[in-house]
This record gives sequence, C-alpha cells and structure tokens, in this order.
Amino acid sequence: MDDQRWILKARVIPRAKSNRIHFESDGLKIHVTAPASDNRANEAAIAILSKKLSIPKSRVRLVSGMKSRNKSFEILGISQSEAAARLR
Repeated sequence: MDDQRWILKARVIPRAKSNRIHFESDGLKIHVTAPASDNRANEAAIAILSKKLSIPKSRVRLVSGMKSRNKSFEILGISQSEAAARLR
C-alpha cells in the first residue's frame, strides 16, 4: 500500500434517520444516526467513511472539527481520485 495522505473536508449531521454519504452543492455531507455526545458521531463518521472507501478505520483520522459539524479527515493509502470514485 502506498503512503498517500490527504485531507477530506465534510459536514457531519448527527442524529440522522440513516447513515449515508452524499454530495450537495456546498460539499460532502455525512449523515450519522449517532448523537454528537461522547464523540459517537465522530466515530460513526469515521466508520462510514472507511467502509465506503474500503479502507481500515485506522486509515481515517479526524484532524479538525472535533466539536464542530464541519470536519477535516486525514485519509491514508488511497488516492483522491480513487476515493472520489468510491464515494459517488
């Protein structure tokens, strides 16, 4: 596996009806059923991203926005173009 590393910016929406990822005109949205308390929404967002990107959770790391809906995730081991294809 290569050492590709890049930042993915997204808006996380906690307490959604279902877990899903989609694009809107203002960027990537990650809807999670988990509440924002006790870091559960952040953990759910990482799990959803890793599953959708087909990479281990250890390769997705929250780097900013721990207490905000707007977040930046560090993605390791997959190119941006490959990730874009998997997220669509």
